[in-house]
Amino acid sequence: MNKKTVKDLNVGGKKVLVRVDFNVPLAKDGSGTITDDSRIRAALPTIDYLLENDASVILISHLGRPGGEAKEEFSLKPVAKWLEEKYSDKFHFFPSDTVVDDKVKESVENLKAGEVCLLENTRFIKGETKNNADFSKELASLADLYVNEAFGTSHRAHSSNVGVASILPSAVGFLIEKEISFIGKALQDPERPFVAILGGAKVSDKIGVIENLIGKVDTILIGGGMAYTFLKAQGKEIGKSLLEEDKMELSLELVEKAKANNVNLLLPVDAIIADEIKEGIDTEIVDIDSIPSDKEALDIGPKTAEIFAKEIKKAKTVVWNGPMGVFEVKGFDNGTNAIAKALSEVDGVTIVGGGDSALAVELAGLKDKISHVSTGGGASLEFLEGKDLPGISCIEDK
Repeated sequence: MNKKTVKDLNVGGKKVLVRVDFNVPLAKDGSGTITDDSRIRAALPTIDYLLENDASVILISHLGRPGGEAKEEFSLKPVAKWLEEKYSDKFHFFPSDTVVDDKVKESVENLKAGEVCLLENTRFIKGETKNNADFSKELASLADLYVNEAFGTSHRAHSSNVGVASILPSAVGFLIEKEISFIGKALQDPERPFVAILGGAKVSDKIGVIENLIGKVDTILIGGGMAYTFLKAQGKEIGKSLLEEDKMELSLELVEKAKANNVNLLLPVDAIIADEIKEGIDTEIVDIDSIPSDKEALDIGPKTAEIFAKEIKKAKTVVWNGPMGVFEVKGFDNGTNAIAKALSEVDGVTIVGGGDSALAVELAGLKDKISHVSTGGGASLEFLEGKDLPGISCIEDK
């Protein structure tokens, strides 16, 4: 993917509209406290580069799902407060329930070189998620150039990415450039052995990824709830574990496809079982052949963790998407933590898809030891599936 980056644009004295992903988690007490600011921090190198090169920067983002109307609890005010602390008098917040209005246009017009402003939540407008042409024009009218720095929404065609890029000269920011280069290289020209670790609840969420990776990787390790559909299809008793009955046949086909491509596909050999998902509940480690009919497998067992870790440590390229168990509940997080630890010890390139896997690495305190932690769960998944990401393909080629 040979897209123009922010360094290919002549930004001095220009107004630059930057689509960022400031969809940050907020404290549930309604205080507006940001509980994890990593998405804001991830965009700072691009923002700072533009400011240092005398651009006037206009930031746009969504937050949550306000459903096309202005709602106070989805306001970007908490983000504005964060940015004000960072940039002090260089920063301005121009809120409007319609995102762009005459007052906003006038304020942006008066924005000086080296200053940055934030507009209100783009999803206050119904047309945003439908790539509405009028809303795209309103946004584009504010600027001379457009930069997409929101990898997390690049798998969607919205007004604030695809719409605006069809009107203004465009480029990607440093963050998207990094996402493209890491994931793109792994898929096109990986150093081998190449190992993919897939987890999470559903086979149906990962079918596209497995099908795309079968022709590219040397080993696939399957854990999480999705593993039990594969195991049941092979005649194993899985008790009350997660099962997608309508995907059993497909899982057998995927195993056959892996064999045909000389891909080593490994499933759990043991599991941690319990009566229900609850912290402090009694658990038991059993072989995969011995799950009682009234119990549920909620994490991979220690033998599986050891086998998986051994495969991971041999690798030169590793891609991980999806936890090995119900990692957010203590007692069912050992498998996921063991994978995170093994990944941190790899002598090669390690890529963690966004979402739960990224959170697991963060919680384990190992984020700094991973080559690349993706900022977009859904987007990285679709990228791994080999799908076109509209928010990136709309950007001008070099």
